[in-house]
Amino acid sequence: MIWYIAFFIIYFGAMIGVAYYYFFKIKTYEDYMISSWSTGFWQITGTIISTNAGAAVFIGWVGLGFTVGLSGYVKFAMVAYIFSLILVIFFAKPLRRQKLFTLADLFTVRFGGRTGIIPSILSAVIYCVPTLALQLIGMSTVFNITLGWNQATGMIVGTILILIFSILGGLPATILTDAIQSILILIGLVILAITVVMHVGGLPNLFENTSWEFLSPISADGVSDTILYALSVGPFYLVWQSTWQRIFAAKDEKTALKAGITGHVIVMVISFLPFLIGVSARQFVDLSMDQDLVFAFVTNELLPTPIAGIIFVALLAALMTGATSFNLQGASNLTRDLYQVLFNPKASNEKLLLVSRISVAIMTILGLVVAFFITNINDAYRWALMVNGVMLVFPFLAIMFWPRVTKAGVLTSMIGSIILILIYPYLNLPFDQALVGFIVSFVLLVVVSLLTQHDEKEIAKPAFKYKLEDYK
Repeated sequence: MIWYIAFFIIYFGAMIGVAYYYFFKIKTYEDYMISSWSTGFWQITGTIISTNAGAAVFIGWVGLGFTVGLSGYVKFAMVAYIFSLILVIFFAKPLRRQKLFTLADLFTVRFGGRTGIIPSILSAVIYCVPTLALQLIGMSTVFNITLGWNQATGMIVGTILILIFSILGGLPATILTDAIQSILILIGLVILAITVVMHVGGLPNLFENTSWEFLSPISADGVSDTILYALSVGPFYLVWQSTWQRIFAAKDEKTALKAGITGHVIVMVISFLPFLIGVSARQFVDLSMDQDLVFAFVTNELLPTPIAGIIFVALLAALMTGATSFNLQGASNLTRDLYQVLFNPKASNEKLLLVSRISVAIMTILGLVVAFFITNINDAYRWALMVNGVMLVFPFLAIMFWPRVTKAGVLTSMIGSIILILIYPYLNLPFDQALVGFIVSFVLLVVVSLLTQHDEKEIAKPAFKYKLEDYK
């Protein structure tokens, strides 16, 4: 336990020290939330790696590999990063050109008025809060395994640490520590993967002793299950505001493109390791074990305490960076899209900075509350991705490419699809929920747009080609 305490004190002390340094450097809302659109290649690359390697990677995906095998990589991780690369390759330059803060900003600029409020609420409440909660659960798991704390104590301590770091340092501190922590995360995953595979006799023995069901890239339920599962996960990454924030924060369009590609390619490769660890664990872990406990159990059982301490610090690094990214993401929605639009359009920069820090606290506390109700990391994360993807992907693509799309069409599509998602479990239909949701979203968007006219405040130009602010 002494090793763990020493590692944790050094790690959290360094994190808070960095945040304290940036507290005195941050002077404006732009500094705090978007790092003044000036972040370089390696910082963007590192923060992409760190943000993508949170509780889902270390805990959820090890557990998914343990329960379903390598098909989990294909239908969850690989498809997520394929869509992330599509976003970066095709949209990084036109999005960076807009020089915005949030996804909702794009809706507001394109349609005028308060159109961005709906995607803002969706992003903050349906995605940021539950995913922040997942990071707190992950931190409590680490504290339980290493220090013997119960879940409630671990989550409360994690909340306090996240609050201190993110309120003080904002996005600049997050991006800097992400870049450094990405190295720690890579080392931790590689060490654990090698250790677990060697423990079961190497890759030849692992493949020989594992049934094809857990090695196949196609799930045991067939190709359709794999595709439909991927459909419920992948499209969300086109509208994941965390990636958008990294695009906006880049110092120029070239940096946004190159760093985005580099970071996501690296993450796509290393995200295979948690699934390999999970499959290997089936050789020696009780198969009835809760899947969310497999990672911590394997680390604690197989590695000597000093090495295990490095792995757990890598996990805490991933969880901290994920949590701070998500509460900052949600806070930007509350500040920019709710407070400024609804209550104080002429708010000063100092006022926006203060509200941003208050919003960070609100998001973090909400995450703590939700954390007490989550029972399965993968299921909770998948649901959040599916809901946001169904409601936002087609409206986003329409803004980028289709000048004829109208405010009425977008609003009807978003509201109609969220209603469908909420009532769908009670309809007992034999079709996949995500597939039906995407179809309804698309049909409502196109039909209503063709039947209605542009609002006088709309900028009826494709954002892929034009900087919309120039036409206001």
